[in-house]
Amino acid sequence: MSNRLGKQSVLLIGILFHLTYLWSIFDIYFVTPLVHGMQHFVSTETAPATRLFLIVGDGLRADKCLEPRYNLTLGEYEYAAPFIRSKVLEEGTFGVSHTRMPTESRPGHVAIIAGFYEDVSAVTKGWKENPVNFDSVFNQSRHTWSFGSPDILPMFAQGASDENRIDTFMYGHEFEDFTMDTRDLDTFVFDKLDDLFLNATKDPQLNAALRQDKVVFFLHLLGIDTAGHASRPYSLQYYQNIQHIDAGIRRLEQQVNDFYKDDKTAWVFTADHGMSDWGSHGDGHPDNTRTPLIAWGAGVAKPDKINPTGHDDFSRPWNLNNVKRVDVEQADIASLMSYLVGLNYPGNSVGKLPLEFVDADLKIKSRAIVANAFEILEQYRVKEQHTSETQVNFKRFSLIENSISSLPKLTSRLLQLESDGEYEATIRLSIELIDLGLKGLRYLQTYNWLFLRSLVTIGFVGWILYALTAFLDFYILPEKFQPSNGAVLTITALGSLLSIFGMFYFQQAPLMHYLYAVFPAFFLETVLEYRVSLFEGLKILVWNSKGKVQNTPVKLFFQIIAVALLMEAIVYGYFHREVFSVIYALLSFWPLIQSRDVSRQNKSLVVGWFISCLLMTTFTLLPVIKIESILQIILAGVLMTVIGLGGIIYLIKRSLNGGSRTSVFTLTILGSQLGLLVLSMIVTFSTVQSLAEGNGLPFGNQVVGWLVLVGSILLPFAHIKEKNHDYRTRLLLLFLSFSPTFVLLTISYEGLFYVVFFINLVFWVDLETKVYDDRKKRELIAVSSNGIKPGTGERRLELADIRIALFFFFLTQIAFFGTGNIASISSFSLDSVYRLLPVFDPFAMGALLIFKILVPFAIISADLGILTQRLGVKPSSLFTMVLSISDVLTLNFFYLVLDEGSWLDIGMSISHYCIASLLCVFVIALEYFSETLISGITLEINADAKLK
Repeated sequence: MSNRLGKQSVLLIGILFHLTYLWSIFDIYFVTPLVHGMQHFVSTETAPATRLFLIVGDGLRADKCLEPRYNLTLGEYEYAAPFIRSKVLEEGTFGVSHTRMPTESRPGHVAIIAGFYEDVSAVTKGWKENPVNFDSVFNQSRHTWSFGSPDILPMFAQGASDENRIDTFMYGHEFEDFTMDTRDLDTFVFDKLDDLFLNATKDPQLNAALRQDKVVFFLHLLGIDTAGHASRPYSLQYYQNIQHIDAGIRRLEQQVNDFYKDDKTAWVFTADHGMSDWGSHGDGHPDNTRTPLIAWGAGVAKPDKINPTGHDDFSRPWNLNNVKRVDVEQADIASLMSYLVGLNYPGNSVGKLPLEFVDADLKIKSRAIVANAFEILEQYRVKEQHTSETQVNFKRFSLIENSISSLPKLTSRLLQLESDGEYEATIRLSIELIDLGLKGLRYLQTYNWLFLRSLVTIGFVGWILYALTAFLDFYILPEKFQPSNGAVLTITALGSLLSIFGMFYFQQAPLMHYLYAVFPAFFLETVLEYRVSLFEGLKILVWNSKGKVQNTPVKLFFQIIAVALLMEAIVYGYFHREVFSVIYALLSFWPLIQSRDVSRQNKSLVVGWFISCLLMTTFTLLPVIKIESILQIILAGVLMTVIGLGGIIYLIKRSLNGGSRTSVFTLTILGSQLGLLVLSMIVTFSTVQSLAEGNGLPFGNQVVGWLVLVGSILLPFAHIKEKNHDYRTRLLLLFLSFSPTFVLLTISYEGLFYVVFFINLVFWVDLETKVYDDRKKRELIAVSSNGIKPGTGERRLELADIRIALFFFFLTQIAFFGTGNIASISSFSLDSVYRLLPVFDPFAMGALLIFKILVPFAIISADLGILTQRLGVKPSSLFTMVLSISDVLTLNFFYLVLDEGSWLDIGMSISHYCIASLLCVFVIALEYFSETLISGITLEINADAKLK
């Protein structure tokens, strides 16, 4: 056979294909909106403010900032930010700023300061790096002084057109310690501002610079976010951080007034994102997307108490119903700041100036919004020009094309209205033009969607057929069929590919687009060349096995329907975890349906399976919001210890009673693992208490925690090559090796899930073995009665084995969703990570969380590897069967990706697609991992086979 269907080639191609196509949604749905080369438009010629203070309370939720909180000590309600609240009631305008996904610090600050929403993938490039050259309010300022975190400040300083225009005052990363008083982070910022103004009294040059117009002061206050992660947004620590910055802003305003002695300062207070109840953010949950916006000072409208509209059930508890609430999109803040100090609108801004925040007459408002409209239409003009130059038969945006015939006439009409003094009409038309320009930008961004989505779809279908062909060739066909003459197919595929390449070259498409075209051409050409293998393999698998007809059209139809229903139920389960509980409840009856004889002969095994399945149904019914429970953590640890101790006692008794002997080395490894497990419970209990009491993370606890975590993982590898005659011993070793992980890195019921999931998998392996033995026994009786000599050696896969592959596929989903909603970034709690990493390090912390998520897959892979041997099928055959069906899910989620609407839905849709797409890579990795985990237990399988 050609190397194109060699096993290693298929696996390598599968990895490359999925990693490449993983990026397709970002090239299709989330293309960066940036364009360059635009003319700038100044927001106003008469700036109401000389200077602007932008204060960002990182991670501050709108409700926690403004709602009353009951003080148990005083026995009355109080407000966390009374000074900010006074500005809402007496001096300024307030509302809710709606952020977009991902609700992380980098994209949130980009939206506030640059006025545009970065493509979703930019968050993966880190906080310090500035991967795209965006314009910003800081760029347009005369000078900006910024204070705060080293995670945020550098990207604006390094991205500035003139780096000397932006000064940064940052603390070190060691300050971001989740176990310390988080208010110290914000104290640093206020202290540095004190120093700046103090130095200005001694330095005439600095004094003159501070007194220029068009200057901006940026305060990044990270304490609230850190407190929210460490203690939750409803905690006293979170509340105290809000109080702390409120007092700091009160003092700062007085200091600024004393220094400048004028009324030319504008203030904008907001947040980059919110915080979920369980101390996380990242997705589009409303708690993460609703942030406060309060502006006051020069140029800002006073509270509107005549028409106090805008309130709903969200803001009514704040007791601010006597003033108007004005909601904005987060990008609108950049336009507001530009107006207040008279800057050019940032060239990439898609924000709309919120006129209700502006204190000015209609003439000034109309001029400001006209400039805003021109700035957005300028982006459309430049992008349309670029797109038209790179498209064949380009079609303009119809709404602009048909609106008073052309864009120039629209803008001329706007200028005429302004010239005639019809300011209200000017404002209305400007807002219409802004909306039209944004729709036009959207049209240009989605211009190539149809073709690219079709190409990706063909790619996935091609991979499914390619993987299926390889699977049939490896494990079903009794003989190898020579490929058809592929010269014509190859020439046709190359011709089509070159045509697409030519179009991409003309469009100046990125390199990834070429790769999206290569894979479909390769897959389809290969499948057509090996079509005989595909058809004959399906014929043997579906219709005929071992010389007998094993299916009927009706039976096959219902089997296909059952498989399709299961796959779609799994898709639905990504949105509603309860579906997995229903599936598990149905699976608990599987042995009774599969074989009555097996059920009667193995009652205890069937009952164990039934109970473990019912227990598993509970976990996907539990809420994803988890509160730290040391009781549940220790209970899980005790159950793990009982299982480990019971297993060791059983092995010792079996050896003493003359049964299969277990080596002293094996018992020593098991005992050591048990000791590490007990130590992990002790150190976790101590650490949780210390953190809860506000004493921080003891260094000794941190060291012991790391030693236990690393030691428990490395210890089993000393046993990998040890021969043993009981696969349960190897499973027990694996179970105990990862048990400390589920003590050290969990906050609630995750450890209990790990225990029940392990027991369920053990029952599954035993039941599948019993079912196969029963089927094999029946087949032996049948062939013996016909005088046929039974075959020996590895058997070919049969249609019945698809059920095992589907079981495995379902279990991988449970590993993902059993302890929460892995598709939601904010469902991850950092509480457990603080026990090992108290200082903020997003990538190291994320790595620990991902490691914990992947632990159940080690047990799954070992179970399937053992099952493969016990069923007598070729190594990797069941893995490969899963490989050929997994992308049915991926195709579903590819068309369910959203880039508009609820940001919760958008974030979830991205996560779903990425999880489904990476499943193929997981399966391939699990195959190799399985071979390592089960090495050394082949002897027992062969011994069992000989006994039979």
